[in-house]
Amino acid sequence: MAYEGETMTYEDILYAIRGGAAWITINRAEKYNAFRGQTVDELIHAFQTAGWDRSVGVIVLTGAGDKAFCTGGDQSAHDGQYDGRGVIGLPIDELQSLIRDVPKPVIARVNGFAIGGGNVLATICDLTIASEKAQFGQVGPKVGSVDPGFGTAYLARVVGEKKAREIWYLNKRYTAQEALAMGLANAVVPHEELDAEVDRWVAELMERSPTALALAKVSFNADSENIRGISALGMRALSLYYDTDESKEGGVAFREKRKPDFRKHTK
Repeated sequence: MAYEGETMTYEDILYAIRGGAAWITINRAEKYNAFRGQTVDELIHAFQTAGWDRSVGVIVLTGAGDKAFCTGGDQSAHDGQYDGRGVIGLPIDELQSLIRDVPKPVIARVNGFAIGGGNVLATICDLTIASEKAQFGQVGPKVGSVDPGFGTAYLARVVGEKKAREIWYLNKRYTAQEALAMGLANAVVPHEELDAEVDRWVAELMERSPTALALAKVSFNADSENIRGISALGMRALSLYYDTDESKEGGVAFREKRKPDFRKHTK
């Protein structure tokens, strides 16, 4: 990745400041904005930059194009462990913690599919504004994976235990309106009005006391901070799981476009 002064040119993401908001865009539309190790490293750098830039009051996270917000880990960069650094070859736990730690509101602008790790990112963001075309869901057990931290435990805080287990166990897709009804989204608008709606929320947030917002965010996070420890432990277990034939079967089946047969690998 390359950083060019304040313009910050990246390979996998875009970074721009507009109306007091830092817009961080996953720029891998050809991969439905799935992330690889490098993508996550660039997102971490961008969030750190925006989080401590006093001219930035709000951070907007989104995906390039009209099809996807983010569809989680790139399966083509996943043969057991992922292709980068961190416990699972993907420092996603660092990114998740950083979204919670930056002292300003983070808005998920969900323009399409928010699936798998993308749904987790949207859940962790402070606010979620979705296009009516958006779809939400988890796929982990279908591809030999799971998010054993914020993706599960914090999701249950947001939508309730029963619904969270349904989302993770059955891997259904949910419309934007269904996401709104269960509390996964704050607002749903026609696709062509998405940017205008995000801009309106940003403008309102920019009129609020930044210190008060930062204190409110820390206070909200305090109640679920124990999940960070659960995540650290769970990621260690996930790393071991990724090295098993059972987990690898999910990735192989995905690439071969067939149904996985996980049970042939269990003892």
